Amino acid sequence: MHAAPHARWAAAAAALALAATACGGGASAGGAGVLTSSWGDPQNPLEPSNTNEVQGGKVLDMIFRGLKRYNPRTAKAENMLAERIDTTDSRNYTITVKDGWRFSNGEPVTAKSFVDAWNYGAGLRNNQKNAYFFGYIEGYDKVHPDSGPQTADTLSGLKVTGPRTFTVRLNQKFSSFPDTLGYVAFAPLPRTFFTDHAAWVSRPVGNGPYLIDSYTKGSAMSLKKWDAYPGPDRARNEGVTLLVYTDSNTAYTDVLAGNLDLVDDVPATQLKNVGTDLDGRYINTPAGILQTLAFPYYDPRWNTAGARKVRTGLSMAIDRAQITKTLFRGTRTPATDWTSPVLGKEGGFQAGLCGHACEHDPAQAKKLIQEGGGLPGGGLKITYNADTGSHKQWVDAVCNSINNALGDDKACVGNPVGTFADFRNQISQHRMSGPFRAGWQMDYPLIQNFLQPLYYTNASSNDGKWSDKRFDGLIDRANAETDSATAIGLFQQAEGVVRDNMAAIPLWYQNGSAGYSARLSHVALNPFSVPVYNEIKVG
Repeated sequence: MHAAPHARWAAAAAALALAATACGGGASAGGAGVLTSSWGDPQNPLEPSNTNEVQGGKVLDMIFRGLKRYNPRTAKAENMLAERIDTTDSRNYTITVKDGWRFSNGEPVTAKSFVDAWNYGAGLRNNQKNAYFFGYIEGYDKVHPDSGPQTADTLSGLKVTGPRTFTVRLNQKFSSFPDTLGYVAFAPLPRTFFTDHAAWVSRPVGNGPYLIDSYTKGSAMSLKKWDAYPGPDRARNEGVTLLVYTDSNTAYTDVLAGNLDLVDDVPATQLKNVGTDLDGRYINTPAGILQTLAFPYYDPRWNTAGARKVRTGLSMAIDRAQITKTLFRGTRTPATDWTSPVLGKEGGFQAGLCGHACEHDPAQAKKLIQEGGGLPGGGLKITYNADTGSHKQWVDAVCNSINNALGDDKACVGNPVGTFADFRNQISQHRMSGPFRAGWQMDYPLIQNFLQPLYYTNASSNDGKWSDKRFDGLIDRANAETDSATAIGLFQQAEGVVRDNMAAIPLWYQNGSAGYSARLSHVALNPFSVPVYNEIKVG
């Protein structure tokens, strides 16, 4: 599938300024039964088909429910609003929506709620970052052409056949299509999204267990329990106040001081003492997250045969074992492939696929970098966002490894960007001149999701614009394969192409980590490393 190369981020300051009063800070700010949790401002307006980053995704996961939901323990795709998803050929699907579901404004959730939302998400004129997810549906080439204007407003492969039924015809067989439908891009939308879009964006209306009460950009978002929520996963608390932090260390110390209930990213500098600091209120669980270094292939200096040797040399220069042991204290594991152990062997995970290229070998690293023509520009700057995730510490450690291998303490330096939003904007605008942080949190638990969005030509999250025809062909064949084992084998071959080109440098698999106050109980992280907010009890 070809994602459009020209989908752009439409900056809309008003869209992210949900007109509301500030929520204040501290655990007590939420009131009885309301918990406070650390957060970062999302990059884009909170439209389901325009959110492809973690912070916005946290909110959408609370205010929306789709046809499928990923089990918070196993990540298995399970029916939520879908009563049935039927197919006889893995290309034509009939979907029946459960009766009794409503949006929080009282409007029924119907088949049309899904079809209208998907048509909007796919349309080129709407500039939605997740448009690519609809690329398998017939007619996508008309609503989102690779070149030229949009020539249709709706996907020809979508048909409403009844109040609760619609059909989907794909442009090729895709046996795993139903399992993708838990991703938030496929969420339904109420009529108000279309009839008064500005008002909807200022305070999104969904069909999940929470309602957005207020949002002040740069400060806080307040969500409250929706008492009339019809689903089986009702909120067990009265609400969640998400407080914006630009430093995870501050969030952590606020938990210790009783000013915050939950930090869902324990900073590396605090891992040594987190067990005693929080008296056991600490979670460290495997998650479908991979940290990599990506490269700007739109810069010709990184798109040569010599540069491939340089990338492999850089990978061999990095002492993953030392960094994950001393800095991350067991919350990271050195990566040996480009997916995640969460998938399991049966799901396509290939331990050791990277081979010697992901092992620490300073002498060979220096040799390969020299054979490749040296570092482009004579030096290396690794760009990262400085506001979350202990990124400064690990980037500095990676640069230290590289500098030691090259015998030059100035060869590699970190290049911090103040906020995640600014960092993502620079990436989207193709302003990277060297490697940059590219953590990936799975959208759904399939090997396809670790490969296609990141490496397929012009895919939505292929931020470095890497392209390889053999990789694309293997992905297409895998998606069309109806036998699961054969499909996974083809995806694994495609991953081999990524390896052979060192398209990105895999660093480590990431666990989800969280710390919480004594006010909370039943705290858990799902396999995406996001708190299962609706299950948390307060008091």
